[in-house]
Amino acid sequence: MTYKIIRSKRKTLGIEVNADGVTVRAPLRASEAEIERFVARHESWIEKNFKKAEERKKALAGITPLTPDEIKGLAEEAMRVIPERVGHYAKIIGVSYGRITVRNQCSKWGSCSSKGNLSFNCLLMLAPPEVLDSVVVHELCHRKEMNHSERFYAEVLRAFPEYYRWSTWLKQNAGALLARMGGKNEQI
Repeated sequence: MTYKIIRSKRKTLGIEVNADGVTVRAPLRASEAEIERFVARHESWIEKNFKKAEERKKALAGITPLTPDEIKGLAEEAMRVIPERVGHYAKIIGVSYGRITVRNQCSKWGSCSSKGNLSFNCLLMLAPPEVLDSVVVHELCHRKEMNHSERFYAEVLRAFPEYYRWSTWLKQNAGALLARMGGKNEQI
């Protein structure tokens, strides 16, 4: 198996797989033998994810990237829609929040800072409204639980009982949405 090695000051070995190849990220002091053993231990994972990445690349080949004007339009729409959804669910969950920002990200759908500032991906405007609600509820519930514990998910389901249905939709369709902005790699 061929792979590219990138050495850095990191402490652990990692593998990145995309349709263009395999990259091993290694600590500066990792020996070639240690890297080869690591790759050999993960060979089936690498092959499985390489095949998935190739299939995803083929499936997404026909997707047209968004223009800068389209991205700007999505961001403007998000800044009209998302604050209303956040306000609605904040009352249900019983939490406050800080600033709301909208970004055009290639991987994250939302985030909540320790200060309560919320950030959302403008690509959510291309998904069903229930998907947006599931992300809004997820981030607002971090105002009560800054983790992904059972208590956290109990709060999420209390506020949005169909969370798993729409979270699954987002996982299944994330590749097509993200392809409009750029792809993502599988990583260990």
